[in-house]
Amino acid sequence: MNRTRRLRKTENIRRLVRENKLTIDDLIYPLFIEEGENIETEIVSMPGIKRFSLDTISKELDEVVALDIPAVLLFGIPSKKDEVGSETWNDDGIMQKAVRFIKKNYPGLYVITDVCFCEYTSHGHCGIIHDNDVDNDATLPNIAKQVISHAKAGVDMVAPSGMMDGMIATIREALDNTGFPNLPIMSYAVKYSSAFYGPFRDAADSAPTFGDRRTYQMDPSNRDEGMREATFDDQEGADILMVKPALSYLDIIRDLKNNFDRPIACYNVSGEYAMIKAAAAKGWIDEERVMMEALLSMKRAGADIIITYFAKDVAKILLKK
Repeated sequence: MNRTRRLRKTENIRRLVRENKLTIDDLIYPLFIEEGENIETEIVSMPGIKRFSLDTISKELDEVVALDIPAVLLFGIPSKKDEVGSETWNDDGIMQKAVRFIKKNYPGLYVITDVCFCEYTSHGHCGIIHDNDVDNDATLPNIAKQVISHAKAGVDMVAPSGMMDGMIATIREALDNTGFPNLPIMSYAVKYSSAFYGPFRDAADSAPTFGDRRTYQMDPSNRDEGMREATFDDQEGADILMVKPALSYLDIIRDLKNNFDRPIACYNVSGEYAMIKAAAAKGWIDEERVMMEALLSMKRAGADIIITYFAKDVAKILLKK
């Protein structure tokens, strides 16, 4: 008889044969930085997550560094918006100020910027609007201006999330031609038009004022299309390929892991976070165990990097162990 239970008998043997392990090294922590002063606002739909202004964020960054979390992903919330999101390439904009602040005061922390327009446009879409839709090719030059501005501010990596066709080639060319050939790109390569983003739009003040994003984000029904999207970004020069969301798209994470010789990231998004927090608050689940199991499933599926609002909670647990 095959007795697979032999290797489950004690905790120590289970540790020895464990195939996947979650570590602090796997984690990126998202941060929301709002233009203004004395801002520290809890996001109601994301318990434990806040918006900070630069004069209040040091306590949060101190904790991130103390927990040895290697990287943060920044989202900027500007004080003014316009039709094209011009604050994204303002060298004195909130994202640029945040990068300079963190790199000056926390030089060992790896800083990644989200590259998009939805928080900065008056209409909440991810580019220039023509005929009630995002004009892909008209948006690309503005993406280039945005990443060059982030690069000049001193960012360590850019992460374009807008799902514009050709955006990775545009970014790579822009960076190479302006003296930043070594700045890496983490592409939101396979990003679905998902209902799991709901709480994020409260956090980043980025909900569209009309329509939705289904003309540029992917249909959740499609798996093969994800491979095409990732292939294009790989060919255009992405250094890391990301899948977003994570928990309902573990098959896509595994597809990318099996087919690309690049690091694979996934984004454990706001809705996934909020569901666990809400159920735990009701006493329906064990928050710590469910959180760790969910993140481990992403690692098991093939993710090398996990962007998660749980990063601090996970780090505390792992350091305690």
